[in-house]
Amino acid sequence: MKSRNSTQISEFILLGFSEDPELQPLIFGLFLSMYLVTVLGNLLIILASISDSNLHTPMYFFLSNLSFVDICFTSTTIPKMLVNIQTQSKAITYAGCITQMYFFIHFAGLDIFLLTVMAYDRYVAICHPLHYTVIMDHGLCVLLVLMCWTLSFQNSLLQSLMALRLSFCTNVEIPHFFCELNQVVHRACSDTFLNDIVIYFSSLLLAFCTFTGILYSYSKIVSSIRAISSAQGKYKAFSTCVSHLSVVSLFYGTSLGVYLSSAVTPNSYSTATASVMYTVVTPMLNPFIYSLRNKDIKSALRRHLGGQL
Repeated sequence: MKSRNSTQISEFILLGFSEDPELQPLIFGLFLSMYLVTVLGNLLIILASISDSNLHTPMYFFLSNLSFVDICFTSTTIPKMLVNIQTQSKAITYAGCITQMYFFIHFAGLDIFLLTVMAYDRYVAICHPLHYTVIMDHGLCVLLVLMCWTLSFQNSLLQSLMALRLSFCTNVEIPHFFCELNQVVHRACSDTFLNDIVIYFSSLLLAFCTFTGILYSYSKIVSSIRAISSAQGKYKAFSTCVSHLSVVSLFYGTSLGVYLSSAVTPNSYSTATASVMYTVVTPMLNPFIYSLRNKDIKSALRRHLGGQL
């Protein structure tokens, strides 16, 4: 345990991406634009899924939930960063930091769980098409979403409660644009061994279980597609998975990239910049991935937006 004097601090300092005042307007404009695009794009997906009867299927039910979670995911970090830039203040209260950390972990976990459930949905649709509507009824879909929320709630609550037991020294600076769990924990004055164990174990368990579920689903999907005799049938079956595969690859790829960059590069500012990929860019691109490659979504948006798309 570190021997420095510690106290219950009232706030943290979020250093952000750069301390250069000339870059702050550029950073503000860039992130405000990305945030607005993220919110608008995901809201359009939700609107199309709810208002169009042709999209009242399990796949679009899960997609609308994913869009809602993506809006919440970016809203836990970006608005606070924009306010700090605008007010020229880098402070966040202790309670605000713990709250932000809780919701960030919660919605990040929800993203992962929902992507796993969506992989299962594609598995049932392709491998058991005749029983799809029976298996994936509305009751099961709601139950799967509730299970995602419950598991993510438990994980984020555990991590937040573990963070609350830590003591911090005064003037704690976090070289990030939000209260990222590892950054906060490793700036504590008290012993963080138990926190590290919980973080690593829960992260490995979460990543292993969800990624294994996705791999298993797609291994069965590939086997079923290979058994289809016609090339057109194979293309039609695989095309229903392309959007989901793209989102999964983007999310896991950027998350792995952030982990590797933080392990290789000791520069915390580089880690903060790399984390933008999965905290901002991925939620922003998800609506484009699903709408550009999905005829049902595009036709629904055309009808509701008066043929502007």
